[in-house]
Amino acid sequence: MPGDGNARTPRSENRHLNALVGRWRSQGRIPATGIDPEIRITGSDTYEWLAGEHFLIHRVDVRMNEEHVEVIEMIGPYDPESRSYPMRSFDNHGNFVTMRASVDDRGVWTFAGETERATLVIAEDGESMTAEWERTDDGFNWQHWMDMSFGRASSPSAVRTGERLSAESDRPGSTA
Repeated sequence: MPGDGNARTPRSENRHLNALVGRWRSQGRIPATGIDPEIRITGSDTYEWLAGEHFLIHRVDVRMNEEHVEVIEMIGPYDPESRSYPMRSFDNHGNFVTMRASVDDRGVWTFAGETERATLVIAEDGESMTAEWERTDDGFNWQHWMDMSFGRASSPSAVRTGERLSAESDRPGSTA
């Protein structure tokens, strides 16, 4: 509680989330189905620590074809009982989703909820990531949903310190 004088140190397992910290250029696609056309996804994902480093804030700002989608998600803190990080996300369309994140010994992340799940792989140099998403209607039969790729747009320290990025850093090919 604020002002209670009992500030806690974050769990050491939270350090695994540092691999996500930074601003990422996002792109991907949801393949066409017999009913729906392909959906192209472009935008950005930003991960930054909430003061105290108990929770990682994940912000998504993308276009899915012509639709603008914004999401804010809180990840953490690490739960030793489930050996995972609780995730709670809220979007600009009024949706609320809960999931759990876990990371294996190779650094491969799994995000799992009741109706969607993903595998996220971070490149060894930490400059890119890829994610494969699946969905289910019945909880048993999982179908490929979307593929995403991410390229680092800013250093983790720029986001960690709250430094705001200029419009220059959002331009394609920028290394800021």
